Amino acid sequence: MNLPSARRLLAVAGLGLWTAAASALTADVTVVPRPVSGMSDNYTSFRAPLQSVPLVKLPVGSVQPRGWLRVMLERQRDGLNGHLGSVSAWLDKKDNQWLSSTGDHGWEEVPYWLRGYCSLAYILDDEEMKREAQVWFDAVLDNIGEDGFLGPRNYENGNPEVWAQMVMLWALQTYHEYSGDPRVIEAMTRYFKWEQTVPDSQFLKGLWQEKRGGDNLWSVLWLYNRTGDTSVLPLIEKLHRNTSDWTLTSTLPNWHGVNVAQGFREPALYYLYSGDPAMLRCAYDNHATMRRLYGSVPGGMYGADENAREGYSDPRQGAETCALVEQMASDEIMMGITGDPFWAEHCENVALNTFTASMTPDMRALRYITSPNMAISDEKLHGPSIDNNLRGMLSMSPFSSRCCQHNHGMGWPYYAEHLVMSTADNGLAAMLYAASETTAKVADGKMIKLSQTTEYPFDGTVTLRLTTTGPDVAFPLYLRIPSWSGDPEVSINGEAVHLDGGAQGKYVRIDRRWADGDVVRLHMPMSVHTDVWAGNGNSVSVNYGPLTLSLRIDEVFTAHDSRDREFVQDDSHWQDGVDASLWPCYVIRPGSDWNYALAVDGSDRPVDIEMVRKPWPSDDYPFTPGSVPLEFRAVGRQIPSWGYDATGMTDVLPGADAAVSATDTPISLIPMGAARLRISAFPRVVTRP
Repeated sequence: MNLPSARRLLAVAGLGLWTAAASALTADVTVVPRPVSGMSDNYTSFRAPLQSVPLVKLPVGSVQPRGWLRVMLERQRDGLNGHLGSVSAWLDKKDNQWLSSTGDHGWEEVPYWLRGYCSLAYILDDEEMKREAQVWFDAVLDNIGEDGFLGPRNYENGNPEVWAQMVMLWALQTYHEYSGDPRVIEAMTRYFKWEQTVPDSQFLKGLWQEKRGGDNLWSVLWLYNRTGDTSVLPLIEKLHRNTSDWTLTSTLPNWHGVNVAQGFREPALYYLYSGDPAMLRCAYDNHATMRRLYGSVPGGMYGADENAREGYSDPRQGAETCALVEQMASDEIMMGITGDPFWAEHCENVALNTFTASMTPDMRALRYITSPNMAISDEKLHGPSIDNNLRGMLSMSPFSSRCCQHNHGMGWPYYAEHLVMSTADNGLAAMLYAASETTAKVADGKMIKLSQTTEYPFDGTVTLRLTTTGPDVAFPLYLRIPSWSGDPEVSINGEAVHLDGGAQGKYVRIDRRWADGDVVRLHMPMSVHTDVWAGNGNSVSVNYGPLTLSLRIDEVFTAHDSRDREFVQDDSHWQDGVDASLWPCYVIRPGSDWNYALAVDGSDRPVDIEMVRKPWPSDDYPFTPGSVPLEFRAVGRQIPSWGYDATGMTDVLPGADAAVSATDTPISLIPMGAARLRISAFPRVVTRP
C-alpha cells in the first residue's frame, strides 16, 4: 500500500487528522535489491557526465558511534594512532618533508597517519587532536609549488613520485568535509592541472603509484563532484591509462597484498567516467580471483604475507594490517558506487573477524601479519613460510613496520563514517550496524537524527529511533539484510510489518512520513552455520551471524622492550625522549593445546555445539577472550602430528591421512575477532552421520 492510499483510507475511516505514528500501514514497505541511483538534493553526488550512484557517504562527524565502536575509537585516540605524532621519528616535525622543503623524512608516513588521525579527531571532536591535524594541513596548503605541485618533491629513476600525494589527497578531502576550507579545492585543482602536464612516459612510474593510481582517480572524482570543473576530467583517462591494468582476465597485474586490496577497485572508479559496465564487472572479478586463488579462508582476506605466492594459500598465511584497512576502505567505496549489500557484508567480515585481532586490546601495539590460523605470535624469522622474512612480522609491536604503524588509523574511523549513508532518493541507508547516532538531511533538506541501539554483531536485533525537530517528514529508510540472516522481522512502532519475498542479501525499504519518536525494530535471526573450504583440504569454519568462530586458546602475553632489535623491524625509529616503557611489544604464545580437528556430522555441522551467552562487558569492549559475550561449546579431536614447522610457525593444515585421536575432547569456540591466537579453519573429522 502506498502512502497516499493509506492516508485516504484513514481519513475515510473517520480517524481524524492523519499522523505518521498512527499505524505501520502508513508505510510503504518493500524488499529491493539496491537503492536507486540518482542525484541527491542534500549531499554532493556524482554529477554528469559521471554515472550516478545510489549511496553517498555523509560528511565526517555526521555519524557518532556509541557502544563498542565508540570505545574502539577512544582506545585508538589513547593508543598508538593518537600518540604517534610524539612517538614516531617519521612524524618528527623537525626536518619533516611535509613541513620543510629541505626535510628528509615523513614521505609516506605523514599522510598515512594523518588521514586516519584527522578523521578520528573530527568524529570525537577532540580539540587537541584537531589542532595537531591543523598544523599539518596548514603546512601543506600554504606551501603549494608555483607549478601546483603538492608536498615534498621526490623522484624515482628521474620520474616524479606521487604515491604519497595520493594519500594526502584523501586526508585533505576529510579535512574539507569538516572545515569547508576553500584552500583544499584550490590546491587540488592546481595539483591536478600539474599532473596533466606530466608526460605519460614519466607518469605513475614506480611500484606503488603505478599499482595504486585508482586512489588518485578517486580524488579527481571527488573534486569534480564539488566544482563541476570539466578541465580535470581528462586526468581520469590519463590516470586509468597509466595505472596497472586491473582489467585482466583470471589474473591480476600484481600480487602484493596491499596493492590488491586497493588496486582491485580501480576499474569500478573508471566506470563512473566511462559508463562501461564491463569495468564495474572487472572490480568484482578481481576480488573473486584473489579469493579463488589465495582466499579459501575465513575472515574475508587472503594469504599474501607480503606477496601471494603459488603454493602458499593455507589459512596460516595472512594479510598485512595495511591490507586490512585498505580492503575495508575499498569495500566502503564499492558500497557507494554499487549499493550492493555484498560489499557491506564483506567489510564487516574483515573488520569484525580479522582487523579487531590485529592489535592489542589497548591499541598501543599491532602486528604486521594476521592469519586465520595463528597459534603463535612471536618475533622469529619465519621465511620462507611467510614471504617477508623479517623479525617482528607476527609479534605485537608499536613498530610493526612503518607502513602499518601509520596506516592502521583509518580503519575504524572510516568504518564509523559508513554506518549510515545518504541515498540518492533523499533518504538514509543503514549499512554497517553498530550503536550510533546519525544526524543527516533527508527529504527536502530537513535535518533528522537516527539513533541505533544494538549489541550487533553479537546480537541480531537493532532498534532505530527517529528524532525530528519540526513537522513530520517523508523519506525512505533502507535496512540492509545480510545474506546469513534467517527471515528478518521488522516492526514500526510495535506493529509487525509483512515482508514479501526473501530479503536476505537485499534491503528492506520503508517509505513513510516519519514523526518524532518513531521506532523501527529490525531482528536478523542468527544461527550457527559452516563454510567448507574445498580449496584448503575441505577445512571447515564455523559462523554465527557475521561472526566466524575460533578455537579458544589460552593466550600468554610476554612484554619486551620495543627498542630491542630482536623483537622489531629495522625501520623502527623513535623520536628523542620517548618513554619506551610505555610502548612495549608483545610475544603471544599458547598456554593450551590448539591442534584439534573439529568433530562434525554428515552435514558438516559441529557435533553437540551449544551457545553460551555471557554478560555484556562493563567496559563495552567485547573483543578479548575474557570479555567476549558469546562462547560455543563443541567437540574436537587432537591431531598429534600437527604442530609448528621448521621455522617455528604454525604448520599447514594436516593432510587427510594424518592420524586423529579417537577420543572426543570438549573445546570452546569464541568469535574470531576476540582471538589474537586462533585456529579458525579446522581440519574436520566426521563422527556422526
